Amino acid sequence: MIQLNSKQRKVLEKAAHDLEPVVIVGANGVSAQVEAMVSEQLRQHELIKVKFNEFKDEKRELSLQLQETCNATLVRVIGNIAIFYRESEEAENRHFAKALSKASKETL
Repeated sequence: MIQLNSKQRKVLEKAAHDLEPVVIVGANGVSAQVEAMVSEQLRQHELIKVKFNEFKDEKRELSLQLQETCNATLVRVIGNIAIFYRESEEAENRHFAKALSKASKETL
């Protein structure tokens, strides 16, 4: 899990704007299956949205739980949607590395 500064968060939020949620938290809450699904989607896409149809009052705590179990970074919770980022293990699949690096240098 990486620490993001405000400019890096903005870069990822902008990139996530047009994404549709790929994981939906329903009546069963954040189960092992949901955690596995989030982890797999992060492996494939790096940046994803998770929608909370249920457990809306606990979405912040559940998002932090997902962040820990999936070794991801919680970018932001907006409404009932959480945005997660995890850098790809394969260098050729890192779509946001250059933009995040540039945003981190701008704050120095």
